[in-house]
Amino acid sequence: MTEPYTHHVHYYETDQMGIVHHSNYIRWFEEARDDFTLKHGVDYREIEARGYLFAVVSVDCRYRTPAVYGEDVRVHVRLRSFNGARACYEYELRKPDGSLSATGKSEHCFISAATRGPVNIRRVLPEYAQKMFDMVEP
Repeated sequence: MTEPYTHHVHYYETDQMGIVHHSNYIRWFEEARDDFTLKHGVDYREIEARGYLFAVVSVDCRYRTPAVYGEDVRVHVRLRSFNGARACYEYELRKPDGSLSATGKSEHCFISAATRGPVNIRRVLPEYAQKMFDMVEP
């Protein structure tokens, strides 16, 4: 398992009570997903430079215990499924004491930058497809 992504909660991410605004969890999931894929040799910038994008199909977040200003939260990422065109990631956001703050899921698909149509990267970027398959944790 890859080391979790750590995010320090900034004041501007909170409301007047010092509790993190709900929209920031989705941002942290994205930061953690980017960190996770880079650690596995998949750089979205390189994929985009070759003419393909990784579009978000859906995103979901379940809030448990609020994160607050000043905490260092950890986001654990798992790639649950990948079929060459679509990927599903799962997230757990944990507070410094290890308690669960939020869970989430995001679904993505590879598309052509030119046509915006779906693409199976096994055919066009097989080296990246293999790295993605290697990241899957059932």
